[in-house]
Amino acid sequence: MKQVGYVVVSGGARGLGRAVVDYFLELGHRVLVIDLNTQPLDPILKLYGDSLLAVQASVLDTDVLTDALAQAKQLWGPVRGVVNCAGVAPAQRVIGRDGLMPLADFERAISINLTGSFNLTRLAAHQMSEGEPDTEGQRGWVVLTASVAAYEGQKGQAAYAASKGGVAALVLPLAREWASLGIRVVGIAPGVFDTEMLAGLPEEATQSLAAAVPFPKRLGRASEYAQLVNQIAQNTYLNGTVLRLDAGLRMG
Repeated sequence: MKQVGYVVVSGGARGLGRAVVDYFLELGHRVLVIDLNTQPLDPILKLYGDSLLAVQASVLDTDVLTDALAQAKQLWGPVRGVVNCAGVAPAQRVIGRDGLMPLADFERAISINLTGSFNLTRLAAHQMSEGEPDTEGQRGWVVLTASVAAYEGQKGQAAYAASKGGVAALVLPLAREWASLGIRVVGIAPGVFDTEMLAGLPEEATQSLAAAVPFPKRLGRASEYAQLVNQIAQNTYLNGTVLRLDAGLRMG
C-alpha cells in the first residue's frame, strides 16, 4: 500500500543509500534520490516510475535541493523521512610520505559529510515541519549516517573521523530543537560494510577487516543498514541517539 508523503535519500544510487531506496520502494514508499550520479538507478526507474524521482545533484547545492524537494512535494505530498548517505571516505595521513595533507582535502571531507548532511536535513525538515502530524504528533524522522570512526578513528582517518564525529554530534541538538515540531532525529554509526567504499581494497585487507568483527565475523550487509532505517522510521520512541551497527566491533 502506498504511503502518504515521501522519503528523501542522499547518496541513494549506490551502497547503503541504494539499499534503503530498494527496501523502501518494496514497502510501497515514494522515494526522492539525491546523488551525483543517478545512472545506476536507471533499471529501477522503469520498474518504479511513479514512486521514484532521481535528481543528480550535490548535497551542497541548496538551490537544486530546494527545487527537488518542491517537485517531490508537488507529486506526493510533504517529506516524511530523510536518510543521509551521501559521503566520502578519504584515507590520508596528515603528515605522510608525500608531505603535509592539503587543507583542501580536510575541508572536502567536512564539507560533503558534515555540511552536506546538515544542508539536506535542514531543507527537508523545514518542509516536514509544514506537514500534518500523525496521531502522536509526529511529522517525520531524520537519519544521519555517522561511522564507528567517529569514536575510534584510525591512522589516516583524521578528516573522515572528524566529519563523522560532527555528524554524530548533530543528532541530539537537532532532536531537542525539533521535538516541538514532531520531528525525530536518529544517527546510525555503521562498522565495516560490504559497499563500494571497500571495493578498491585488496582481498587480503577486506578479509582482515572482517576477521576483526566479533560476531557475526563478516562485513555488514547494506540490507542490514536499510532494515535499521526502517525500524527507526517505525519505532517512534527512537530519538536523539546514535545507534552503532557494527556487530560489536571496537576499532583498536
